[in-house]
Amino acid sequence: MNRWTTGQVSKMRNVSVRTLRYYDQIGLLMPSHKEDNGRRYYSEADLFTLEKITLMKSLSLPLEDIQQLIDKLSYRHILTAHYNQLQEQLTSLQTSISNTATLIHMIDIEGNLSWEKVSSLVQNAPENSKQWMDYFVEEESEFLRQTLPNLGNSDPITQQYVSLLRRIEWCIQQSIPPESDEGCKIAIELNELSMITFEGDEELIEKFWEVRKRPASETGLFPISDEVLEFLERSTTYALEQEKAGVK
Repeated sequence: MNRWTTGQVSKMRNVSVRTLRYYDQIGLLMPSHKEDNGRRYYSEADLFTLEKITLMKSLSLPLEDIQQLIDKLSYRHILTAHYNQLQEQLTSLQTSISNTATLIHMIDIEGNLSWEKVSSLVQNAPENSKQWMDYFVEEESEFLRQTLPNLGNSDPITQQYVSLLRRIEWCIQQSIPPESDEGCKIAIELNELSMITFEGDEELIEKFWEVRKRPASETGLFPISDEVLEFLERSTTYALEQEKAGVK
């Protein structure tokens, strides 16, 4: 039968000797074996008890509560509770990562950030993120949820959309009209990207575009300025006119 001294357990489980002695003192975890010379040893069962204590402490339970619960809860019960806690922490971390990535993309697109946008993102993003789905039937919503670019991600498609928005902002700043070669190129690239994103469903593209033009406060989508939306409208119209003229 394996046995471990207090010092060995301390090193193995990264728990201080002082803490182990305190657990022993209050009767929370006492070494199971004691030799005639007074030396005490922990058993494998004791190590499992120590693991239960460690997990329960990670759940922010005080030692008083741990003492009352440790014999009532199985190791599986405690592991399940710990798993659920980790899932909550993971969700929170993923949200933080997504928000941070969104702010980075906002800076890339607009060049700066206002406190209103930062505050709105941090406080309302989880609630607002689903508002735009209300404009679509369930099947469409599920498809869009899986395929639409998300500024909280850094995948290639999202990066291409960010790049196009940055080019539009640059055109506006440089007073380059939508009815220009650059405006036409942007419209063509956006159309090609949209066809990929929406898998060629032109009806759904048009439907989403109409939602896209609604106020961001109503849809929960990333806010795009009226100037950018107008540029997109005009450049798209110009590109279609150019295409028709080329056919003729």
